[in-house]
Amino acid sequence: MELDESKYLYLLFIVPFFVLLFLYNQYWKRRKQREFGDLEMVKKLSPEKSVFKPILKLVVMLLALVGLIFGLVNPKIGTKMETVKREGIDIVFAMDVSKSMLAEDVAPNRLEKSKQIVSQLINQLGNDRIGIVAYAGSAFPVLPITTDYSVAKMFLQSMNTDIVSSQGTSLDDAIKLSATYFDDKSKTSKLLIMISDGEDHSEGAEEAAEEANKLGMKIITVGVGTEKGGTIPLRVNGIIESFKRDNNNEVVITKLNKEGLTTIAKATKGGYVNGNNTKEVLDYIKNALNNIQKTEFESTQMADFQSQFQWFLGFAFAFLFLDIFLLERKTKWVQKMNLFNEKE
Repeated sequence: MELDESKYLYLLFIVPFFVLLFLYNQYWKRRKQREFGDLEMVKKLSPEKSVFKPILKLVVMLLALVGLIFGLVNPKIGTKMETVKREGIDIVFAMDVSKSMLAEDVAPNRLEKSKQIVSQLINQLGNDRIGIVAYAGSAFPVLPITTDYSVAKMFLQSMNTDIVSSQGTSLDDAIKLSATYFDDKSKTSKLLIMISDGEDHSEGAEEAAEEANKLGMKIITVGVGTEKGGTIPLRVNGIIESFKRDNNNEVVITKLNKEGLTTIAKATKGGYVNGNNTKEVLDYIKNALNNIQKTEFESTQMADFQSQFQWFLGFAFAFLFLDIFLLERKTKWVQKMNLFNEKE
């Protein structure tokens, strides 16, 4: 069982408030009756007034309120179990989040373009498992292998150039960390999709790719940026204040390194695609996925949860309907029960 909107449970605190309000109202009425005259005389003046019926009306109204609250909460109950089998591959997206990815030679900038590409790639996946790695001067695990695409896109959108403290671009660290996402004993096909401008400030990216190839990994590199290059704007509150400069105080021009990304991809018999055209990337990777063998990597029992809010709303409206016919004067069945000594 699960609660769809558990935040509405706080409304249950209204119930004791109404009980206290009712008790205070009863106390206030009795006090006013004493001021008016003798209580026994007041009872004789209104012989049909019931002590029990107001309490019954309160209980009915509170039950209706509780029903409405649980209707908002919408409890869900697993009504059946299903065996779900998945066939697909394991995919890790390695996202370059170095400062050079802020260059705007690709609109709106390289990093945002990379997010758009990965988000649309996730949209066209089926039963594949995915993970996310971020890298700059070092690599950082963002999301482990999962089948929850909505969570993956949430983590994706939160990525920025500040999540990795060390700057630069270390493609070899990204490959090595991505390799740890895959189960060595599993026969599931392994694909690493690297999105970067290809500027590598480390050594050993090709060697890391060759080691990945030995582990059965295939790497597809997506180059984001232009060979002409662009400057790296430094913003404060969204406004460009200056541009990144090197040690000689010269404005840095960052360029797409297509050759480096192509070399990495070839080491694993993968491929390179220019990321400036999103449709071209989607078509290329879709074709690549169609040519990769799918394996069954998960067989699990999943409960089919169904909403139950309609039952609670039904009970609530039934009690509200009942309240219409409940009057505060005595009735024969109440008198026979003699609750609260209502017989004269």
